[in-house]
Amino acid sequence: MLCKNFIFKSDDGTDIFVYNWTPDNDVKVKGIVQIAHGMAETAARYERFAETLTGSGYIVYANDHRGHGRTAGSVEKLGYLADNNGFDWLVKDLHQLSVITKKENPSLPLFLLGHSMGSFAAQRYIMLYGDELNGAVLSGSNGKQGMILNLGLLLAKNEIKKHGRKAQSHKLSRMTFGSYNNAFKPNRTEFDWLSRDNHEVDKYIKDQFCGTVFTAGFFYDFLTGLKEIEDKKNLSLIPKKLPIYIFSGEKDPVGKFGKGVIRLLNTYKSYGIKDITYKLYKDGRHEMLNETNRYEVMKDIIHWLNLHNHNA
Repeated sequence: MLCKNFIFKSDDGTDIFVYNWTPDNDVKVKGIVQIAHGMAETAARYERFAETLTGSGYIVYANDHRGHGRTAGSVEKLGYLADNNGFDWLVKDLHQLSVITKKENPSLPLFLLGHSMGSFAAQRYIMLYGDELNGAVLSGSNGKQGMILNLGLLLAKNEIKKHGRKAQSHKLSRMTFGSYNNAFKPNRTEFDWLSRDNHEVDKYIKDQFCGTVFTAGFFYDFLTGLKEIEDKKNLSLIPKKLPIYIFSGEKDPVGKFGKGVIRLLNTYKSYGIKDITYKLYKDGRHEMLNETNRYEVMKDIIHWLNLHNHNA
């Protein structure tokens, strides 16, 4: 696997840092996978997955979202996306990178894979730009969340009023993630919900760019984005022919232990999405790509990609 990094300038002037992994010269290239990583992590954590993808002939692009990793640039700048509409800007950044990937590889099919927060960004992306993709993969996602979003937005507004958009919001962080570890007591760490693999959890905890408490402005923009992807008019924009694959751990609290995943699946089916499949992994937690059975998960993803790739 070959690796290079580059930076592109977003339409609002933000420098977005990108990892680009490519197959070795003796591997036939057959497609592109663009990865949208989750909240409070970085694209660098997907290098192992990229190695598997490139070994199977896929070029991989993954940017550090604004407010994350090397795009944020320093620990002090983590957790703040933009002065307004941060989630919208994050989705625009993803599309801008897609345009770059297609310009560099005009004949190759493009697949978007989003994990957790990145999966919600991908849900919005396919509403706006779905006809430019050959398929979408959603990891660690969830369906309609309803009234809880209104409560969160109200709290976020109050936090912004009291402390400003750039202030870390421990209150909203507790509301969002506070109960996630409850199913895994007795807890070894506060991030047991991520994976059964203790080594992977410890790597996350030791990474200074992971696990940060995010800002009130982030939560307001993110919750606003979640409301957008539940909107019926927006759901009707998803191309009916777009292939979608959803996978999650059966014990992932983000997906309500499978219930939210099924809810999302049924929502998409009700809007006429024809080619949609899902898989729930027994005993799996939130980060299936860092789980004890991660190579099974990667093999399943590549199998789905190849099924939907005319070059495979």
